[in-house]
Amino acid sequence: MAALTIVRAYQHAFHTHPNYTLAVTGGTLNALGDAVAQITQNMLVKDHEPRPGWDPARTLRFFSLGCGLSPLLGRWNVFLERRFPLRVWRTQHRVSFRALSKRVAADQLIMAPIGLVIFVGSMGVMERRSASQIREKYADMFAPALLTNWKVWPIAQMINFRYMPLPFRIPFQSGCGVFWTLYLSILNAK
Repeated sequence: MAALTIVRAYQHAFHTHPNYTLAVTGGTLNALGDAVAQITQNMLVKDHEPRPGWDPARTLRFFSLGCGLSPLLGRWNVFLERRFPLRVWRTQHRVSFRALSKRVAADQLIMAPIGLVIFVGSMGVMERRSASQIREKYADMFAPALLTNWKVWPIAQMINFRYMPLPFRIPFQSGCGVFWTLYLSILNAK
């Protein structure tokens, strides 16, 4: 019953204040992903190495990234919904696999690289890196992260675009993104 209440509260917040709701949801789930990453990194440290502990500033950076990026992703999902409708007619119950594939392809070929550019750039700025250090981070991290993205996210986005109603797509992405944030967080910490 409590879960139903949370879902209804989320739906109401999304319909009355979509950008704020997406920002808070995305930021919170991104922070959760970084917390999981830090716990995992601390658990994987060898016995003879010092444990780095928890870095609250790092978690705050991930929260900030999620707050900023989630409303953009929400708008992107609205664009995809309008540009590639899954059902041509309102009464048609079958989903067009072709339209679904186009949504996933557009997401992976357009938004995935943009999202990674935003991630690397904004993390570099929030970590107070110089422009040359940020460029070096792009050179080290962008291609491996994008290739891994293309191995992981198409199936998640296919499920997301096919089964999730529009208001729940960002929370679904952010939920899956906890593990993606774990990967990016570990990659960024190198």
